[in-house]
Amino acid sequence: MSDVFFEEMLNELFNGIKVHGHPFRTVSLATVGQNAKPRLCTVVLREVTNDLKLTVYTDSRSQKISNLLLNNQIGLLMYDPDKLLQVKIEGQAHIVKDVERLDTSWSNIPTNSRRDYITHHSPSSEINNPSSVEYLNNDHYFAMIDIVPQKIEYLKLKRPHHIRVAFEKEHDTWKSTFLVP
Repeated sequence: MSDVFFEEMLNELFNGIKVHGHPFRTVSLATVGQNAKPRLCTVVLREVTNDLKLTVYTDSRSQKISNLLLNNQIGLLMYDPDKLLQVKIEGQAHIVKDVERLDTSWSNIPTNSRRDYITHHSPSSEINNPSSVEYLNNDHYFAMIDIVPQKIEYLKLKRPHHIRVAFEKEHDTWKSTFLVP
């Protein structure tokens, strides 16, 4: 019976990368930084593979990259307010090192969107005002992060009963357990 919920969750993840404006397109990413401080940010879901590897883009100088170098355990949170569906993912993040894959993805980014990865100063650097951001001409700090889920929680808010299911990866299969919402 839980297969139905797993399939719905998969469809929503794939729609997050295919359907313009889908709520799963932008997701909350949690990392753990120095001194075990949690850090949250919003990222754009760029790729989802059939084996559920998720990919996001970032600036290689961002705090999330520094955090992942210390601890690659992450959390993702997605919510669709129309469907009252929440998906939480726990897993491991891997910074992509494959130069060919990075180059291919970089070449597919529209020119105006590349500005996010070509700032002279790193993200979170102080500036005088938003118009004082300087951009590089021939260099970039584009990076990709692959996320391999280990545990996924599906929560559907509905009456008369909310539905909460935990999916945990054991070897190459997903095992499910219903939970109290």
